[in-house]
Amino acid sequence: MSDISYKKIMLDGLWTNNPGLVQLLGLCPLLAVTNNAVNGFGLGIATLITLLISNASVSFCRHWIKREIRIPFYVMVIATNVTVVDLLMNAYLPDLHNVLGIFIPLIVTNCAIIARAEAFASKQAVLPSIVDGLMMGLGFLLLLVALGGLREIFGSGTLFANASVMLGSWAENLNIRVFHENYTGFLLAILPPGAFIFLGFILAGKNIIDGYLDRKKAAKVRQARLDAEAEGQIIGGVSPNE
Repeated sequence: MSDISYKKIMLDGLWTNNPGLVQLLGLCPLLAVTNNAVNGFGLGIATLITLLISNASVSFCRHWIKREIRIPFYVMVIATNVTVVDLLMNAYLPDLHNVLGIFIPLIVTNCAIIARAEAFASKQAVLPSIVDGLMMGLGFLLLLVALGGLREIFGSGTLFANASVMLGSWAENLNIRVFHENYTGFLLAILPPGAFIFLGFILAGKNIIDGYLDRKKAAKVRQARLDAEAEGQIIGGVSPNE
């Protein structure tokens, strides 16, 4: 783990290598259930827990698993964790479980989880693998909530309108009316095509931010190089103005 820092792991999961924004993995549930923020949050939590436990399990067992059977082993571990999460959600969050439906078991097929098991957890110690699973899961969760929130705002004019499904009756107070009560809603936003459209806007926004940061970094490098050259000329007895 000497060549990888925890700061890099966190940055990769949340931004640089976000499974939904950069790797574009797990898009089926991401696009299917994010018609509101609460659904996105519920599926994001389930995915985060699965990713975290799976990474920890794969990392712990990495020295005893033969390379030839590693993929079936990953699938077995992930399927076991998803089954536990599915049963717990059915027991304690039945309403949300009914809304998410088949997309909870389908977490087993989420390529992002298998990819992290193969690319990171199978090669690193348990603690870094846990941090990686947590950050990758959190990055995916934030994308689900952001996409679901945008679609809910433009589609219904509200935000967290169905929070009671996950948190109980008291969460009805979390409902935020973004637009006027007479707002009829933008139907396309909560339909499947709306998911693609809003995800496209989010991806475009990330690319714009990344481009700005790259240009800013390049400008700092150029300035540092010019300063170093100027300092070298002065030390050598030559003024940069001559």
